[in-house]
Amino acid sequence: MLSTLENLINLARERKSVPKEGSYTNKLLTDKVLCKAKVLEEVDELIEAIEEDTNKIHEAADVFYHLLMYLEANDVKIEEVMQELEKRKK
Repeated sequence: MLSTLENLINLARERKSVPKEGSYTNKLLTDKVLCKAKVLEEVDELIEAIEEDTNKIHEAADVFYHLLMYLEANDVKIEEVMQELEKRKK
C-alpha cells in the first residue's frame, strides 16, 4: 500500500526533473493555477461522493493524486508533512 504512494511521489519528482511531453502530471507540476483548481475540484467531488454514497474510493484517489502534485509543485515535501504528523502524536 505505501509503495503505491511512494511510486506516485517518485513519479512526480521524476517528471519535475525530467519533463515528459504530453504528461498530465507535468502539466499539473508546471501550472500551479490548474493544480490548485484541480485540488479544490477534487475535494468538492469527494465530499459529494461521500454524501451521496457514490464513487468514494475513486474520488478519494483523485484527491490524493492532485494533492501530492500540488505539494510537489510548490516544493512541499511529503516527508516534511509526515514528520509534522508524527510530531502531533499524543
